[in-house]
Amino acid sequence: RSPHKQGLFLPGTQIPIFGPDHVAQTKPDYLLILPWNIKDEVMEQMAHIRDWGGKFLVAVPEMQVL
Repeated sequence: RSPHKQGLFLPGTQIPIFGPDHVAQTKPDYLLILPWNIKDEVMEQMAHIRDWGGKFLVAVPEMQVL
């Protein structure tokens, strides 16, 4: 959610960082959550992605589709 990170890329990758408005407009199938320790908070804040069938991916400690 940090506006300072939006529009940048995950270090060492070409994975873009988008803000909540962009996510709502583009309706991705999956939303990758890397800070696993706050996954519940992120999933609550972004729960609306389930309205179009979107799912959450959490990669740590193991890959999960939620």
